[in-house]
Amino acid sequence: MNKRGSLQDILLIALVGLAFGIILLFGFKITDIFNTQIQTMDVMPAEAKAASSTLTGYYPGLMDNMFLFIIVGMGIAALVLASLVRVHPVFIGLYIIALLLVIILSAIFSNIFTEMAADPELSGLASQLVKTTLFMTYYPIIIGALGSLIAIIMYKQWQNG
Repeated sequence: MNKRGSLQDILLIALVGLAFGIILLFGFKITDIFNTQIQTMDVMPAEAKAASSTLTGYYPGLMDNMFLFIIVGMGIAALVLASLVRVHPVFIGLYIIALLLVIILSAIFSNIFTEMAADPELSGLASQLVKTTLFMTYYPIIIGALGSLIAIIMYKQWQNG
């Protein structure tokens, strides 16, 4: 009875994407700083230097793909949950207005991440996070498309019921 699949899910996806993108960017920066310091220390054993390099190397590949996996997975889950909800077509106007507000918020989130990635301290590392940076650059379009798909699925269920 407590089914979800609406605009709240899209807003949650937008917030999680921004938070995870920022955490990923700062985590990569911190790991890179630690790796640089560990590599310059003579007292560190070779295993520690190799482990630090391996950990830093995970960010452009594994962590970048994890960001994409989490956001796409949440989007698919939102679409599935939207298919469980029947909404009367009268509310489509309110949904479109609220979706526009969420798209504006996602544009703000995109600008936040883009400005952080353009900072000289982070730009070199952000350019290595290709999927995260590309996804966050086109964030409003992606959120708008996902919101539109959810609207189509939710309001189509009314006719099927």
